[in-house]
Amino acid sequence: MSIKLYWCAQSRAGRVLWLLEEIGADFEVVEIDVRDEGAKAHPLFRIASPMGKVPAISDGDVNLCDSAAISLYLADRFPEAGLAPALDDPLRARYLYWMVFTPGMLEPALTEKFGGWETNRFQHGWGDHDSVMDVLKAGLAQGPWLLGKPFSAADVLVGASLHYMQVIGALPESDVLAAYVARCLERPAFQRALARDAAAAG
Repeated sequence: MSIKLYWCAQSRAGRVLWLLEEIGADFEVVEIDVRDEGAKAHPLFRIASPMGKVPAISDGDVNLCDSAAISLYLADRFPEAGLAPALDDPLRARYLYWMVFTPGMLEPALTEKFGGWETNRFQHGWGDHDSVMDVLKAGLAQGPWLLGKPFSAADVLVGASLHYMQVIGALPESDVLAAYVARCLERPAFQRALARDAAAAG
């Protein structure tokens, strides 16, 4: 039985599409226009995503939403893809940190920047926009990937987010960040995911 990915073009679902392309697993894309209330009422989609957001997946009896949660699940579900350190690998802790960096740090920092929020490093769980970017640059300084030599599911989450920031002109001036996005774009799986997204967006 193939995995069903509930997906919408130009959304966070692109991260999971890229990850599934990296894994090479059988999957089916079910397009859900989350901007259409009628489409969001799709009953199987709402089982997988109670809030009506993409991405979401169905994998047999497993239903799951949120790109970070799905990515954690899929990377462990397909260990042969080599996208997650084993539970007893010392890199596992670093991997888990970067796996939640996008929803926990990067996205709030971007919202702060574009929402004009007053910076409060002590009250905001992510610190502030500039601190988040500094931590990210430091984490990539030794590269080529977030865990060093191995590419992981964390690079899918962070790399897709930084690519989006580059597209909308929100990526800070940084040779380290620009080179990282360029390396991500060289991956055939990411190119396939971007091509599908572009074709659906029309």
